[in-house]
Amino acid sequence: MRLTIAFDDIGTPTPRMRRPDIRGKVIEAVLTRAAAAGVDDVALVSANGLNRRMTAEELEYIVGERVFRSFYADGLLTNHDAEDADNLVSIGSTTAGEVALNARVANSDLLIFVHLADNSRRRGAAEIAAGLGSTATIGQLCGLQGQGSDAAAAEIADLVSAAVPVFEIDAVLDNDVLAPPLEFLSGREWEWTLKDRATWFAVRRGLEWTPPRARRRLMNRTEADYHATLVTAGAPAAVHKASSAQVTAQQLVEVPAPADVGLLGISAQTPYSVDSVINPVLAAWSALAASFGSHSGTPFVRPGGALIVYHPLQAEFSPLHHPSYVDFFADVLTVTTDAQQISTDYEEKFARDSWYVHLYRTSQAFHGVHPMHLWYQIAAAQQHCNDIVWVGADRESAARMGFRAASTLADALEIVASTVGNAPSISYLHSPPQILVDVR
Repeated sequence: MRLTIAFDDIGTPTPRMRRPDIRGKVIEAVLTRAAAAGVDDVALVSANGLNRRMTAEELEYIVGERVFRSFYADGLLTNHDAEDADNLVSIGSTTAGEVALNARVANSDLLIFVHLADNSRRRGAAEIAAGLGSTATIGQLCGLQGQGSDAAAAEIADLVSAAVPVFEIDAVLDNDVLAPPLEFLSGREWEWTLKDRATWFAVRRGLEWTPPRARRRLMNRTEADYHATLVTAGAPAAVHKASSAQVTAQQLVEVPAPADVGLLGISAQTPYSVDSVINPVLAAWSALAASFGSHSGTPFVRPGGALIVYHPLQAEFSPLHHPSYVDFFADVLTVTTDAQQISTDYEEKFARDSWYVHLYRTSQAFHGVHPMHLWYQIAAAQQHCNDIVWVGADRESAARMGFRAASTLADALEIVASTVGNAPSISYLHSPPQILVDVR
């Protein structure tokens, strides 16, 4: 038989898992069973979608040294390329257009999809197309029309399931984001011991005195002691249901009522800044989509309320990883921040730009349209909150993205007072680890 094994890219989980990566252990178990059954036509593909290509070292980190040595040199361990027309196969069409998958995947007798589940925001078999589809296919899921709609995902999931038999293996991760000696940061401050407080003081002072580049390098090397709390295998829809239930049970935090003001910070890493920098667009996505958008249906801030975020929003960009983000920030956001106008006037231009496509296919650059897909996810929070204020942020960067900046929390509260009054209710969203807000 023709067997293909696909797996998440380096952005899942964040921060990365301390070796050995569970995906590598699962893949080795699958390969052992395949060899025992006499299957010798096997290939491995990273389901990176429009994310950057992983380096050889990053691939080895995930799959392990033995699997890497056995497959990489022969071209049987690869990154998916959403722009490689010669290696994409149409599997049908939806109301929005054609759906195409990685040719190796589409022509397989069996696809085994190995996934680490660390959040409940997934769409079954459609996730396979998001990681292994063409640019246009991914656009149906991640473009503006795909935001908040399950219809496109359902159509694509049906096409994927009909095109290739899929056996999904999910490992649900726990919330052990911080390894010793910093594990106390995941707990409540009033439960810290004297030793914990001394460690926090030393770490905080040390980071303040560390040069920004060295501090960023230190943060990017952070690894977490994740463990699997559940492993489920089978049909994607059933596996997704089981994994989501487990993740929800682990991460659900009940909030009595929506607050007038929400307060949150941003993690030192995002799935799209591994070994890189957090530029203002990624910071906005991390706060407004990943954190604020992590809820069971109702945000923890009331409609028309205010959101206060801590981040410097320095206009730093990685020319290696985020070339299209530079132009999006400089040329698009200076004209408009409206998601609909961006989709109409700029998305096709960025998607078809030959230089962005070249860098995506041959280097470690995110696809040209990637910043727009993230910006569309931000739109819900922008529409929900009347004011979004960034404390300690570069004022020009904040204004360019349609936000306001303040020097201190007191200043931020004064700015939003016209909307929420002088004595607002405030909810503070702790981070890390990941949580799912459930407003009662």
